[in-house]
Amino acid sequence: MGNPLHLTSLNHISLVCKSVEESIDFYKNVLGFIPVRRPGSFNFDGAWLFSYGIGIHLLRSENPEDEPNKRQINPKDNHISFQCESMAAVEKKLEEMGIDHVRQRVEEGGIYVDQLFFHDPDGFMIEICDCDNLPVIPLNGEMVRSCSRINLQTMQHQQQIQVVRP
Repeated sequence: MGNPLHLTSLNHISLVCKSVEESIDFYKNVLGFIPVRRPGSFNFDGAWLFSYGIGIHLLRSENPEDEPNKRQINPKDNHISFQCESMAAVEKKLEEMGIDHVRQRVEEGGIYVDQLFFHDPDGFMIEICDCDNLPVIPLNGEMVRSCSRINLQTMQHQQQIQVVRP
């Protein structure tokens, strides 16, 4: 199988929003994204933002009043996840900003991953985690590219050991 479509990375996610301005403010001031130039040929309201190697494309809803209004924070809902350096610093900042959030902890084989979940202005779920703690282990023995340099180095080392074994 490998990489049948020859993919190289995640480029962007698109989010439909009620207010482009309110969403720009959130993604810029809460998550640290930077507004970037958007093609002028688009004939609809929106904005592009970029950071951490990915883009977020905001698209103004054609019927903002019809958009669902999610308020319950459910970690099992659709979400995007960002790796962070310090969970304590993120949680402190969310509290200072008055952003409601839910904390969760996942354990696998004695390894713990902390997660914080909260909504953007339109109810889209955001997760902040220290997921680099959890190794990425392929189920079928294929090489997996990890966003974590530590996990990638560990996986490469394990594959070298497997290759050396007769």
